[in-house]
Amino acid sequence: SSRGALMTSCLVLYAVTAGVGGYCSGVLYKQMGGTNWVRNNILTASLFCGPLLLVFSVNNSVAWYYGTTAALPFGTICIILVIWALVTLPLTVLGGIAGKNSKADFQAPTRANRYPREVPPLPWYRSTVPQMLMAGFLPFSAIYIELYYIFASVWGHKVYTIYSILFIVFVILIIVTAFITIALTYFQLASEDHRWWWRSIFCGGSTGFFILGYCFYYFFARSEMKGFMQTCFYFGYMGLACYVFFLMLGMVGFRASLLFVRSIYRAIKCD
Repeated sequence: SSRGALMTSCLVLYAVTAGVGGYCSGVLYKQMGGTNWVRNNILTASLFCGPLLLVFSVNNSVAWYYGTTAALPFGTICIILVIWALVTLPLTVLGGIAGKNSKADFQAPTRANRYPREVPPLPWYRSTVPQMLMAGFLPFSAIYIELYYIFASVWGHKVYTIYSILFIVFVILIIVTAFITIALTYFQLASEDHRWWWRSIFCGGSTGFFILGYCFYYFFARSEMKGFMQTCFYFGYMGLACYVFFLMLGMVGFRASLLFVRSIYRAIKCD
């Protein structure tokens, strides 16, 4: 019953805060000079709900086939779809419209050159993949120990009760992700490579790939799960969780890098 109440609370909370996501997306899209607002709103509304619907459909179909109580009835699925169509999607669109009509500017600290400079040849360890490995390792090492207890609580028979420690570890994860992404962005700019936008997102969200690797380790080495249904549920929902971590930490890395770049270029005095 507690898990059912938790899932209901998460569903309602996500539905009523969809307008915040639409507004933030609209403001950032406007600052970047975007013009295709319909595509931006659709992408905002489906970037998380699309993969969630796909994973849930596959897992629920498997649960129906095996006749387990984990399968949601058809009526509950219809209610969830109605909530998304009548609450989440309209709030996302309204938030996107509010973000479009906002007066928030990009606030560039200095005048930007119209033509991008040529990026000099860089060594292999300054490319995207090696920097993602470096950026994801430190945040993952900060939460590695706590991951086992979370996995044992969600997929095992243990009960997790130290939520204060979990909150502290989550704060550490956010702080470490922000600082390591800022450091890599600084090294990238020092190498005369101005293409830090997407790099900061990939470096910040790379922790999700490490968590995905830990999912495989836990399934084959630490758990006793077996069978097609357990495998589908485990890798389906854990893959979705890793995707959520990638989106969340990627945005943390991007926002931190954007704040850092604005700060250092605002300190430059041009004659």
